Amino acid sequence: MTKFTDLNLNPKVLKAIEEAGYETPTPIQEGAIPPALEGKDVLGIAQTGTGKTASFTLPMITLLARGRARARMPRSLVLCPTRELAAQVAENFDTYSKHLKLTKALLIGGVSFKEQDALIDRGVDVLIATPGRLLDHFERGKLLLTGVQIMVVDEADRMLDMGFIPDIERIFSLTPFTRQTLFFSATMASEIERITDTFLSAPARIEVARQATASETIEQGVVMFKGGRRDREASAKRKVLRALIDAEGDKCTNAIIFCNRKTDVDICAKSLKKYGYNAAAIHGDLDQSQRMKTLDGFRDGSLRLLVASDVAARGLDIPSVSHVFNFDVPGHAEDYVHRIGRTGRAGREGKAITICSGRDEKALDAIEKLIQKDIPRIDNPVKDEPKPETPKPEKKARTSEPKRSEGRKEREPKGRGRGRRDDSGPAVVGMGDHLPSFIALSFDERRAG
Repeated sequence: MTKFTDLNLNPKVLKAIEEAGYETPTPIQEGAIPPALEGKDVLGIAQTGTGKTASFTLPMITLLARGRARARMPRSLVLCPTRELAAQVAENFDTYSKHLKLTKALLIGGVSFKEQDALIDRGVDVLIATPGRLLDHFERGKLLLTGVQIMVVDEADRMLDMGFIPDIERIFSLTPFTRQTLFFSATMASEIERITDTFLSAPARIEVARQATASETIEQGVVMFKGGRRDREASAKRKVLRALIDAEGDKCTNAIIFCNRKTDVDICAKSLKKYGYNAAAIHGDLDQSQRMKTLDGFRDGSLRLLVASDVAARGLDIPSVSHVFNFDVPGHAEDYVHRIGRTGRAGREGKAITICSGRDEKALDAIEKLIQKDIPRIDNPVKDEPKPETPKPEKKARTSEPKRSEGRKEREPKGRGRGRRDDSGPAVVGMGDHLPSFIALSFDERRAG
């Protein structure tokens, strides 16, 4: 069995790895580290949770151990799709480079440009950034990318989903042709293939099989929710969610609740808080300081329930989560495995419960095919579910006939203009009597409509 000591890493890096409690590399680390240390381009195909971050941070630190950064010219660059993932990569660098004198800067939104400019001006060995903030600094003339020796693109498929590919291509064009590129993606869509063909040179390709099974330490269950009218179903689902949390009692020390849409993340979190639950939302529209505060609260135990979208939760390293609740069945079966993998880590027991409405049954079937087992059905803790929606009666077609009150008699002969009667009998002549017949008719039609 391969150990980190077999991978030719810097001794000071190995010391940090040992202090972090690791001894054996994961498959993506074992495959990616040797060619990266040789200076080759690397194409890694692996999901979050496979140890991918260390597979590029460890060789980068070793390669950067010699040399010195110059002002405004970072020696290496790591691009991440989200602020949270960038912050996590920065934490990895701190962990593994603590015995080396390497400098880093984190360029993400929500932090003042002034603080970030000060770090860049001093010169950094490692620059970790989201694409938008990196280009903001470049366009302000505060950053040069001509000194980049190693460039990493992390979670490229998520970059594609978020519309960052044009930014990535532009950043590639600003870096030297001689750079070393380490490129990671969970999937290889045609657009990702095109970019790797364009910007990578004879890369070593390391592919780790997509995770298709959940840990045996995770107890799974699904509540089949009948639902009803769409305007009432969401409220009823939130009631089911609260009942499921209550049913777990003290066993649910903390939980991540997944929703498919950002709007539902907000609504679900607000609803839980309204009913007295210690909950908060995390998604891409929140400002950076709020997101980091929420994550810190969840990690230190002051926040019990984290309501999240898949994008916001991607790449987060939260080691001890007792429960996962899927408020919505994910549209992609692989996302289910990724979601519930947040619990039951490192040999701990965990529990994952999904709420499935009638319209989500096809997605649930796809999940069960992927994991090759039936998810046990559990009773709905709420008995007064909304009744299935009944079809509304068809509306009668509208006719061009004027609408009259029942029993009302016609007061004027057809073809006459509009007039009024006084007590003596003769009609007071209306305007229509003095107009041509086709104009008078239009008045009568307007009165009818």
